[in-house]
Amino acid sequence: MIHNTILPEAGKGAAMEKINGTNLGNWLVLEKWMCDLVFHGTDAEDETWLARLLPPEELAARMKEHRETYVAEEDFRNIASHGLNLVRIPVPYFIFGDRPPFTGCIEYLDRAFHWAEKYGLKVLIDLHTVPGSQNGYDNGGITGVCKWCTDRKEVDFALSVLERLAERYASHPALFGIEVLNEPISFSVYMTAPSTGKARDKEEAKGSGYVPMRCLKPFYKKAYQVLRKYLSEDKVIVFHDGFRLGRWGNFFQKENMKNVMLDTHIYIFAMENFIPFRSMWIYRLYTAFNTWLLRRASRYTPVVVGEWCIANRKAQNLYSVPGKEDECRKIFREVGKMQLKAWNTSAGQIYWNYQLLRDQAAPLDEVWKNGWDLNRCWKNDWLG
Repeated sequence: MIHNTILPEAGKGAAMEKINGTNLGNWLVLEKWMCDLVFHGTDAEDETWLARLLPPEELAARMKEHRETYVAEEDFRNIASHGLNLVRIPVPYFIFGDRPPFTGCIEYLDRAFHWAEKYGLKVLIDLHTVPGSQNGYDNGGITGVCKWCTDRKEVDFALSVLERLAERYASHPALFGIEVLNEPISFSVYMTAPSTGKARDKEEAKGSGYVPMRCLKPFYKKAYQVLRKYLSEDKVIVFHDGFRLGRWGNFFQKENMKNVMLDTHIYIFAMENFIPFRSMWIYRLYTAFNTWLLRRASRYTPVVVGEWCIANRKAQNLYSVPGKEDECRKIFREVGKMQLKAWNTSAGQIYWNYQLLRDQAAPLDEVWKNGWDLNRCWKNDWLG
């Protein structure tokens, strides 16, 4: 998975190395499906309800244990040894510890920067959650609630978090850039998302909806201005496409934004929810269509595939069948090769996720999760 193609930076004549990275998800932003140990003894389905249900002292203790152990220096050494050059680190809006009952975690991001510099990796900071959520997913902080963009005060708070992150890390040699907001949801995705309408507190969810472009574009413009006050033009400012890769055109050029990048997330596993045919030609067709979208969008702005994985139901169905190990490996390797070739027509790719369980020897609770874990992909020789 080593790719050293050089691409031009947006708005500049310089060049940058092809991104070849992995996400450190479920470390500073919890996602229960990946590793539910922190949630034991509660019926919380997301980080917000975990914080509401646990006593403050117990919450702080659980979060400290998780953050101290889930990612360590050895992981950065491992990532670098496999030829990767970047880690994307999801962070929560309460990273600075100023939104009780949540506990802050800025010291762990400091550690990550130290380890990244030591092993020659770059860091993309990704603001993964905002108050009231931008997508209604558990990865947005609270399931079934999506009303952040309707609250001016909370929009401004998100900008303040971005500003403090930029001020803190602007001069750090390991900083690649800052991603303004992860996965602000579109109308079509909101209407089909399994989390929509599944809020634990129905009253709290009132007023939820998708994030329209009329809200997203002004927020992106303001975020760029806030970040560029601190970030020199060699640092990249990344904007998620909001599940609308084809809608941005020359927006960033018209707004005179320098060295920016679009992030898009592409999952075969998600596609299979709508197209239940488990055949390689469907995967090729899906990958080819997304390659066309990437090339089309890249005419205006560099695009990175910031989340993807090799998980697919065709291989999953063979994973635990005795004697089918080679066939399973063949499918995973073909799907991986197909996607890497496609996604590297863009500015690069960042695998989701580096790991699910810290203990790589422990079996995952469900077979389908194995392809999401990059460490297990390496161990099983699924990515050539």
